[in-house]
Amino acid sequence: MTTAASKGLSTCHFCFKLAPADVHRCPRCHAVMHLRKNDSMQRTLALLITAALLYIPANLYPIMYTDQLGTTEASTIVGGVILLINLGSAPVALVIFVFSVMVPSGKLLALFYLVWTVERHSTLNPRQRSVMYRMTEFIGKWSMVDVFVVSILVALIHLTGILVIRPGIAAICFAGVVIITMIAAESFDSRLIWDNMDDEMNHESEELESDAG
Repeated sequence: MTTAASKGLSTCHFCFKLAPADVHRCPRCHAVMHLRKNDSMQRTLALLITAALLYIPANLYPIMYTDQLGTTEASTIVGGVILLINLGSAPVALVIFVFSVMVPSGKLLALFYLVWTVERHSTLNPRQRSVMYRMTEFIGKWSMVDVFVVSILVALIHLTGILVIRPGIAAICFAGVVIITMIAAESFDSRLIWDNMDDEMNHESEELESDAG
């Protein structure tokens, strides 16, 4: 297997055009080009740890307060999902559960796994890991769907004047998790996955040559 880097080529992050490694601007779209992102693993890991720490208060503290007939009730993310189901808003509850619980935790686990395999120079199927990264990066762009749904829901409920929903501190923490994991996904250089494979194959070829000699 041969990588572009082994041939002295770099890939543009925006239009994916190949160019010599000593070219610092993409000939097609003029974006900045470089062989690999500097300190990719360190920055990605630091961002993931920060997001994981924020994810704890995002689930423990109230994400919203419900004011109904003079009574205020605080709800966590899971509590809010249960409340919305009881209010007959199961589709909204499903959206919030998927994008507030399953997606963030899945993104964190996937990125931690990718960083771990790269740091260990793992040769586990690089194609599957690249697909995992692309899926994680794509899903990250839709992580704010539930926030928009809740915003619309709050606006509609405020119009009724009977039930009022206010955001809690966990909403800020959750927004931080979403933003930081998106930055972490962008900081991760997926080309390092293939570099590990290339290094392993080169090592094996050297061993075969030494044995043959």
